[in-house]
Amino acid sequence: MGQYFENDQLPSKLVKTECFVLGKKFIFYTDNGVFSKDGLDFGSRLLLESIPLEEVGGKVLDVGCGYGVFGIIIHKLTSCSVDMVDVNLRAIHLCERNMKENHCTNIQVFESNVYENVHSKYSSIITNPPIRAGKKVVYDIVMNARNYLEEGGKLFLVIRKEQGAKSLIKDLEKIYTVTILEKKKGFFALECSL
Repeated sequence: MGQYFENDQLPSKLVKTECFVLGKKFIFYTDNGVFSKDGLDFGSRLLLESIPLEEVGGKVLDVGCGYGVFGIIIHKLTSCSVDMVDVNLRAIHLCERNMKENHCTNIQVFESNVYENVHSKYSSIITNPPIRAGKKVVYDIVMNARNYLEEGGKLFLVIRKEQGAKSLIKDLEKIYTVTILEKKKGFFALECSL
């Protein structure tokens, strides 16, 4: 996993994938060195299909965006303005390609180690936190989201039971009102409201 966070470049092996989410088709280019390079993973799909889209408005931030799944799909389903951030330069380049492929407007992607280069407030933040990066990074993303949410804003995330979902939920409840949107195959899709 060191390659991901240090931007060391594995040999490129670009793959074109497609997926359908809520009846809409999306095309994503993926590559070595990014999460879920074989296409949309189960946890991300569960979260996308569980989010009450009528509650997503204004400006959205996708933290740890990878090749852009959350940001692009949320943008296309809601027409929200979206910012996407990742520490991996290959992921950022893939996002740019995938934004063009999916005919996105009103999306920005930029390099940021968690919130380091984020200077705005958002109505919603969405993430599939990088568990392999360690608890410190995961907690930085989810606990500090509150500093980047507008009043009444919401954090949406997915986490697996075997990766500490229950203890994370207890910790999140110290800051947010936590709602389990969906629970399936050991994955928890969560909504955390301020």
